[in-house]
Amino acid sequence: MVKVEIVEEKEHNSPYASSSSSRTSSSASLSSVDSEVSVDESFFDRLAALKDIVPPTTRHSISTRLSKTASFVKKSSKVIGNIVWVVTTSALLVGLPLALVVEDEAKIVAQEKEMMEQQQGAQQMMAPSLYPQPGSENQPKALVPPGF
Repeated sequence: MVKVEIVEEKEHNSPYASSSSSRTSSSASLSSVDSEVSVDESFFDRLAALKDIVPPTTRHSISTRLSKTASFVKKSSKVIGNIVWVVTTSALLVGLPLALVVEDEAKIVAQEKEMMEQQQGAQQMMAPSLYPQPGSENQPKALVPPGF
C-alpha cells in the first residue's frame, strides 16, 4: 500500500513552493513561474531533458537500431563507391582506347569506299568512248560545234 504525505519545503523563494493557502486556491497564476525560467537554456539542453520521458529499454532499442542503420549505410556506401570506381576506371582504360580505334577504323573504311567509288566513276566515264554503242555505226554523226 502507498502512503502519501505532504512534505513542507523550507525554502520560500522557489516558484514551486506552496503555502497552505495557495494549495487550496485554484486561481494561482503561472506568470510568476514563467518569468523566472532561465533564458540561457539552449535547444540541446531542452532536447536532452526530454530523454527522461522515454523508458531506458526503449532508448536502448532506438539507439541500437540507429547505430546498426548507420553502420549498414556506411558499409553500403563504401561498397557502392568501390564498385563505381572499378567500373569508371575500367571504362576509361579499356573503353576509351577501343572507341578511338573503332573510330579510326571507320574513317579508313570510309576513305577506301570513297576511293573505290572514284575509280568506278572514272571507269564509267571512259567506258562509253572506248566501246561503241551497238547500232550506232550505221548512223551518220551530226556536226555539233563544241561547247553545246
